[in-house]
Amino acid sequence: TKPAEQETTEPAKMTAPDFTVYDAQGNKVNLSDFFGKPIVLNFWASWCGPCKMEMPDFQEKYLTMGEELQFLMVNMTAGRETRQSADEFITQQGYTFPVFYDLDADAAYTYSATSLPTTYFISAEGHLVARAVGAIDANTLQRGIDMICGG
Repeated sequence: TKPAEQETTEPAKMTAPDFTVYDAQGNKVNLSDFFGKPIVLNFWASWCGPCKMEMPDFQEKYLTMGEELQFLMVNMTAGRETRQSADEFITQQGYTFPVFYDLDADAAYTYSATSLPTTYFISAEGHLVARAVGAIDANTLQRGIDMICGG
């Protein structure tokens, strides 16, 4: 029989897989560049109705908590979306959260983001904590943030 202490060990935490996307200036950016702060990682496209529904909540949280955590709003730019259509949508809506472009489909492939929107909550240590597939409301967004911020 196993000693009791072995049965109560925590499962190994899964490190969030790294990927490369591009910022608004066209610079390569890696997910791991943001480790050290809790991360809200969201996959979206401007043609995605449920993505549009949840964005005002993301914008509001970004405005109130953008210093405490990193928002990575990753646009699925490698499919039917274009960088131009994504930019036009963000500009029209007046969103100011950080948008990144998955021009090589690296992030989408790494996270198997086939259903939009998909949101991941990643701890400051770079561990995957939670995932939500489909549009989430403000309460669900806050719950995910609490899980990674210890709020």
